[in-house]
Amino acid sequence: MSFDGTVVANLVCELNQQIRNSKISKISQPENDELLFTLKGPNGQRRLAMSASASLPFLYLTEKNKQSPLTAPNFCMVLRKHIANGRITRIFQPGLERIIHFEIEHLDELGDLCRKTLTVELMGKHSNIIFCKEDGTIIDSIKHVSAQVSSIREVLPGRSYFIPETARKEDPLSATQESFILAVLNKPESVCKAIYTSYTGLSPFIANEICCRAGIDGDYPAASLDEGEKLHLYHHFDWLITDLKEGRFAPNIVYKGKEPLEFAAFACTSYEDCTKRDFDSISEVLETYYADKNSYTRIRQKSSDLRRIVKAALDRSRKKYSLQANQLKDTEKRDKYRVYGELLNTYGYGLAEGAKELEAFNYYTNEPITIPLDPQLSASDNAKKYFERYNKLKRTFEALTTLIEETKDETEHLESIATALTIAVTEDDLAQIREELVEYGYIRKKHGEKKSKIKSKPFHYISSDGFHMYVGKNNYQNDELTFKLATGNDWWFHAKGMPGSHVVVKTEGEELPDRTFEEAGKLAGYYSKGRGSEKVEIDYLQKKNVKKPNKGAPGFVVYYTNYSLTIHPDISGIEQLF
Repeated sequence: MSFDGTVVANLVCELNQQIRNSKISKISQPENDELLFTLKGPNGQRRLAMSASASLPFLYLTEKNKQSPLTAPNFCMVLRKHIANGRITRIFQPGLERIIHFEIEHLDELGDLCRKTLTVELMGKHSNIIFCKEDGTIIDSIKHVSAQVSSIREVLPGRSYFIPETARKEDPLSATQESFILAVLNKPESVCKAIYTSYTGLSPFIANEICCRAGIDGDYPAASLDEGEKLHLYHHFDWLITDLKEGRFAPNIVYKGKEPLEFAAFACTSYEDCTKRDFDSISEVLETYYADKNSYTRIRQKSSDLRRIVKAALDRSRKKYSLQANQLKDTEKRDKYRVYGELLNTYGYGLAEGAKELEAFNYYTNEPITIPLDPQLSASDNAKKYFERYNKLKRTFEALTTLIEETKDETEHLESIATALTIAVTEDDLAQIREELVEYGYIRKKHGEKKSKIKSKPFHYISSDGFHMYVGKNNYQNDELTFKLATGNDWWFHAKGMPGSHVVVKTEGEELPDRTFEEAGKLAGYYSKGRGSEKVEIDYLQKKNVKKPNKGAPGFVVYYTNYSLTIHPDISGIEQLF
């Protein structure tokens, strides 16, 4: 996530167009570190949301309202006292800092015109919202920072506001070719790092984007560039800064599959394997990104307990499989002991008392063989001893063959549940997975716990040719799709040799076009353990040839004849129905 100076510049440009000269009609504080302003101005009513959260600071225009506490926090009351009904006269960004100043005009108790400044600092864990007088004296802030917390700057009522210089960085808005080469390209660092450590407001993401546009590897040493490469790099840097100064922004979000990976104020060229979605507004980018990111973060947090349980069970199962495999390997000696016993019974009649070995002809291999003996025992007793070893290993082999197959099935079942946890997008999806873990004894059922009604449904897509495609989110849904929803001539898809979703394409008696086969294959690849791979092999066949094995775990099927295709698991162009 790059909430850097370029994104802030885009925001300032947009805010000046949308809310400058707007009147502040309502101020609320829905969270401890979050404010929501309702504004009325030339462009109608707008809402401005801002947060000084250490993990996800933000500021954007939104249409959504949020419920506020019945008793307003102190900072909210201070703002209401001073700037309620005030007018935003100026919005600006100092240099390319991650800071936005709102200058607000209002009337004081005596009816005199006053000016105040609300400063929003969007700087990660140092984010804050600070309210100041016209002369820069701090009236209050959403977070108080004392000298015990920061030796660089106190943020307390009565103190003077200033922007701390925590690092010696240049202003990219005033950079020249000479200063760029001097500041960046003589550093003993990579090109990318040299850019973002030299200039204020440029994140590693933007620095890497500049390198990509210039066709230069960002990890290449800056001092190793030749004169032509230095000039080429500076031109791309300068073109981006010129676009910023002139307000030519292209807000977008980069997605990896369905998950938001990055957002930016300029078109991205550095994520070739990802999907890019363009927006008309940086506020829309930020609101969409934070909503999507929060959704993924929330589900990951809520699934952490289930992930831990599945991981622990998987580790146990894999360890058990390894031990059983080693034991099974030891039983490979069993036939050797049987042969020893048979040869001793055949040739042992002439064995001398106390002999430690017997040289004999192995009529199974037509080769001579040396059989070790216990000198305390007779030939027949030695043969009996070898037959006992053989029978013991034979019994072990037979038992382990069954056990190792059961352990393998258990491991595959747990891996399918782990994959389902990565696919889950709602709490209902997690509830269905938990139900499966309870059923198979990985989670103890609570006393008196009743089976809840779960609303989780499979993913539903439609192909470019209009065919409906369904994707199971977990093993229960996989069984339901394959053996209840699908009919005999519908097509069934699954990633080969790995856990993943069942994908069913409803044919309605028609033949599927090649493009639909490819899109269904992409869905099967994406919703599998191989979603991060460049290529995934997909098995596909008609549903009538898919069978459920006796006592098979949910989602487990067998088939013997199938077609195969190899795809790149990118589903960005496939339409999802909700």
